Amino acid sequence: MLLTSPSQNNAHGFSLIEAMVVVAVLSVLAAVAAPSFHSLLLRWRVQQVTNSLQSSLQFARSEAIKRGGRVVMQKITTNTNGCVAPSPNREWDCGWFICADTNNNGSCAASEPVLLRYDSPGTVHITRTGGNNRIIFNRHGLVSGTYIGFNLVPRDQSISHPATRGLCMSSGGRIRTVSSEEVPCNG
Repeated sequence: MLLTSPSQNNAHGFSLIEAMVVVAVLSVLAAVAAPSFHSLLLRWRVQQVTNSLQSSLQFARSEAIKRGGRVVMQKITTNTNGCVAPSPNREWDCGWFICADTNNNGSCAASEPVLLRYDSPGTVHITRTGGNNRIIFNRHGLVSGTYIGFNLVPRDQSISHPATRGLCMSSGGRIRTVSSEEVPCNG
C-alpha cells in the first residue's frame, strides 16, 4: 500500500495564470492573422463568382451548339435576395440567367425556358466592359462582337484591389482570367 503525505499536491490541470497566458498569446496571434484572412476571403469570393461566370459562359456556348443557336445570357435586374442592379446595362451585380430564345428575338422573355440561373452573392461588383445586358450565342457557339469582358471587384473596393479579376472571352469562345494588373479586358 502506497501512502501519500498531506504535503504532496495531487491537483491536475492548469492554473489561472497559465490559462491567462494562453488566452493572451492566442489573442495576439488572432490580431496578427485577421488582416490576411480578410484579403484571403475577398480573393475567395471574387474567385467563386469568376468560376461561376466562366462555367455559365461555357454552358451557354455548349447549349447554343446543341440547340442550333437561339441561346441568350442576360443579366438579372432584380433577384430574390433583394438585389437591385443599377440601371446601367453593364452592371451585372445581381447575377445572370441563360434562356433558350424560342422566339429568336435576341432576348429572354418570361415565357421562354430558363436553362441556368445564377444569383450573385452581392459581395462582388460585376461590370461588363463591352456590350450591354445580354450575350447572344449563335449555332456555332460564337458571340456577336469581338470580345466579352467582365471586371469582378470586391464590393466597396477599387478596380486596382489585388483581389480584382477580369474574365475575357474572345468571339471564338476562348476564355481567360486575368489579374488586377490586366483589368479591364481589351480583347
